Amino acid sequence: MTKQPGRVPAAESDEPAVDAAVPDGGPTPAPWAAVLALLALGWLGAMLWSTREAITSAAAGITAISLSAFALPGVISAALVAGASTALAGGNLLARRYGDRATLRFVGAIGAGMVVGLAAALAINLTYFDTSTTNVIAGTTAAAAIIGGAVAGARTAPAVGAVAAAALGTLIFVVAFSPARDPLFDLFGAGDTQESLVNAAKWVSRTESLIAGLLAGLLAFGYLRWARRRAVRHDPASPELRWPAYLLAGAGPGLLLLLAEVIIRIGGRSLLDLASALSEADSVAQTSLGTSRVDNGIWVLFVGALTALIAFGRTLGPAHADDEPADTEPAETADDEPAGADPTAADPAR
Repeated sequence: MTKQPGRVPAAESDEPAVDAAVPDGGPTPAPWAAVLALLALGWLGAMLWSTREAITSAAAGITAISLSAFALPGVISAALVAGASTALAGGNLLARRYGDRATLRFVGAIGAGMVVGLAAALAINLTYFDTSTTNVIAGTTAAAAIIGGAVAGARTAPAVGAVAAAALGTLIFVVAFSPARDPLFDLFGAGDTQESLVNAAKWVSRTESLIAGLLAGLLAFGYLRWARRRAVRHDPASPELRWPAYLLAGAGPGLLLLLAEVIIRIGGRSLLDLASALSEADSVAQTSLGTSRVDNGIWVLFVGALTALIAFGRTLGPAHADDEPADTEPAETADDEPAGADPTAADPAR
């Protein structure tokens, strides 16, 4: 009689301990966010350096404006990823020290994006020539980094980390894919006519977007599975991310590319207008490149989302596969007992 009251407080004392661990540990952090931030910052620095080299090596004036407009999308995309990755790393530190506080996490993410944006803008103003395009590039890059930091303020840090990692891999792939474009042009029938060149360019762009989408989906899925294994290693009771997280992570790189295009067309509007006003050929080129970037973002979005979702679906086992023998065996034993039992043995009176 005295043991039962002693067990009740023990069970009650376990529940607050489990609940208290949630605020202390906070949300599941994004694994290796610091390494991802260093890689993204290095990529942003490489894009800024290559843009500076291209502008300074060109003749001043018209050519510099045209090259600045061509280089702007790569810088803005890199700034978005760098801002998001740095904000993730800062969010992990804040969660480890202060726990799960949504307001603090979002403010810290904005602050990290601002630090990256201001540092990039300062580097542009100090190292680029003082031209009419320098302030446009600096301001648009700073805005992109801040927006990327705001994106990282979401609660599901592993999904944001998967988006950042997949987007960084996609940006690196686009640059690494450059040597393969000329052979693909010949493969798709590029000739001397304008029509053949346009058709070949269309197929090369679609091939690049398709491969980039596949890579984005696989990278996002791999990052989330890796984050899941690390979370289970630290806490076996940690909840598993469901399929919408994989869908969003796979579509995230395409969404970032489309977001970068919006930032370019708003913040870099004056630079694009200057480049388009140089000549009719430049106007056609800027329009064509803008359309190509939008198409590429849409392709990466849908192909990446579908790839990540299919990869996640292949990890799921058949539903209720372990319950079928348990359901059928009791029914068989229940049916066999009346058939095999002795009616006289069941009644002592008989």
